[in-house]
Amino acid sequence: MPQPKDHAVERNFIETVLLHIPGFRGYLEREYRRESDELQRDWLADRLQRSKRAVDELARQLVDAAEVDSLPQIDRMRVRLDRLLGRIRGAMQGYSGFFDLVQIDEPLLEDVYEHDASLDEQVDAFTQSAEQLPDKRDQVPAAVAELLARIDEIERRWDQREDMLKGVGSG
Repeated sequence: MPQPKDHAVERNFIETVLLHIPGFRGYLEREYRRESDELQRDWLADRLQRSKRAVDELARQLVDAAEVDSLPQIDRMRVRLDRLLGRIRGAMQGYSGFFDLVQIDEPLLEDVYEHDASLDEQVDAFTQSAEQLPDKRDQVPAAVAELLARIDEIERRWDQREDMLKGVGSG
């Protein structure tokens, strides 16, 4: 996952020259933060979308085997995933006010980056568990309940992230 600090390494000659223009450095750094933030949220959304394929595969297996008792629970998980995906994707253009600040609170940015790294790990662990769902047909209620609990935790962490970016709290 790219970090805003990494952009300095990949800077082209024109950007390096423009950094000497008063005010441009702050603009460029804000753009790097926006880009990294967007890439991070794209990654989260892509991973969660990938987990939906496994959920859909399990649902197909259950329908094919006429084992429909667990379908409402699976559907509830799919709805929760869709809602979480919508929140993450819907935030893609958000938080511009946070990144437009002339004076950026560097400790807060570090807290946000650390928070995002732990959120990435949670989403990755969720996706890995979800991808094992089709192999757990005989354990559907327990497996889905565990994944719903993980979705709860990811949503809680996403709420914390939003609060951090609004200046309401920290992770």
